[in-house]
Amino acid sequence: MAHNHSSFAGLTIRQKLILSGLYLSKFDSLGLKHLGFDNFVEAFNVIGYALGSKPASIKNYRDEFDPFFPNLRMGWHKRPTREYCRDIYEQYKDLDLAEFTGLVRSFFGLDNNILIDGAQTEEKCDGSSVFAQRLVTGLAAERYFESVYASLPVFHGLLLENTTRFGCGYDFRLRRELHQKDFLAIEVKGLKEQSGSLSMTPKEYDAASTLKERFFLFVVRNFRETPHHTIFQNPMSSGLHFRKNETVIIQVSWSTTI
Repeated sequence: MAHNHSSFAGLTIRQKLILSGLYLSKFDSLGLKHLGFDNFVEAFNVIGYALGSKPASIKNYRDEFDPFFPNLRMGWHKRPTREYCRDIYEQYKDLDLAEFTGLVRSFFGLDNNILIDGAQTEEKCDGSSVFAQRLVTGLAAERYFESVYASLPVFHGLLLENTTRFGCGYDFRLRRELHQKDFLAIEVKGLKEQSGSLSMTPKEYDAASTLKERFFLFVVRNFRETPHHTIFQNPMSSGLHFRKNETVIIQVSWSTTI
């Protein structure tokens, strides 16, 4: 069946979860490589949270489709495939690796051109490692925070406002009432491993320095195995040592006269 990008529009979250499972089942370790993940657990964690669901959902859908493909897993072979999963399978089973990889990336608003343009020189040309890293540090970590903040005593009873698109130096505002002037600012960072480097933009650093006790750095660690979080209130005075990094970018172009 031929597909074009318009035929992928309007997918529901459940359909995206199912398609992610189908992709990982069909392409197995090659699919992991093309998305930039080290193992299936990392893929389940990052894709699951980034889609606002649970990592187990991705695993279950992958297992659902395993009996259709020649991998070493048996999957859910002792029961019939659920009808709505079979419908997805029949519609998308013939996508090749490049098109299916592009489809999965599109679930998160990250297309190949954006990934390649933002890639550093050590990244792969297909942008795969950029994709996984951007999900870990961005959407997956943010959705993890959204899923747990209400259960944390320090944020209990507060209303959440997503400010990621406002460019104000933090990802979320929390306050008692929607129009209350005072608020807590939350900047969310994600780490693939248990530990690693965190960077703050000048705007984030200024917000943390200005808001002090009202600014929280929420770090989601270890997406590679079992995600968990650490909270730094007033990170400028929390024992973290930030050093200023200045980078000069040299751009090279080629010109001719006609």
